[in-house]
Amino acid sequence: MDVVTREDEDLLLDLLNTAPAVDGERTDQLADPDAGRAWAEAHGGAGGADEVATLRATRDAIQEVVRGAPAATLAASIERITLRPSWRDGALVWEMRTPLHERLSARALLAWATIDERSPGRLRPCENPECHRFLHDRSNANTARWCSMALCGNRFKARRHYERTRTGKR
Repeated sequence: MDVVTREDEDLLLDLLNTAPAVDGERTDQLADPDAGRAWAEAHGGAGGADEVATLRATRDAIQEVVRGAPAATLAASIERITLRPSWRDGALVWEMRTPLHERLSARALLAWATIDERSPGRLRPCENPECHRFLHDRSNANTARWCSMALCGNRFKARRHYERTRTGKR
């Protein structure tokens, strides 16, 4: 009877990662109207200006909370989400009652709340301070440090190796 699906968790992570650093400069995939519309449509939204603005505000607020701001920062947004139980095909299902332009944001907020409750600390910023991406650590050991091993993890290890070989330390 989960309200939040794996697809919602992936949506949340995709949303959080729409403002990465590229070549040392912070970018925002939702700032450009065409790119924002395309992102929203690719994730099941309509792509309207109100929807993209809501997504940006939600993303920024969740990023602050994941980085350590009080979770109460999200209270006003979460309180606007209404879930209504109903029976469908002999099973209890939850239907979201939210304005259409807030639906993707509501799914992301509910995914954040679910992850924070069930797996505290597993949604976190990449340890590369220049990255600005986030990761959802689903490993058993809960030891993931980077948004991507190919991007940040490899760079960190290469930098560490360079420092060790340059200074002669092993």
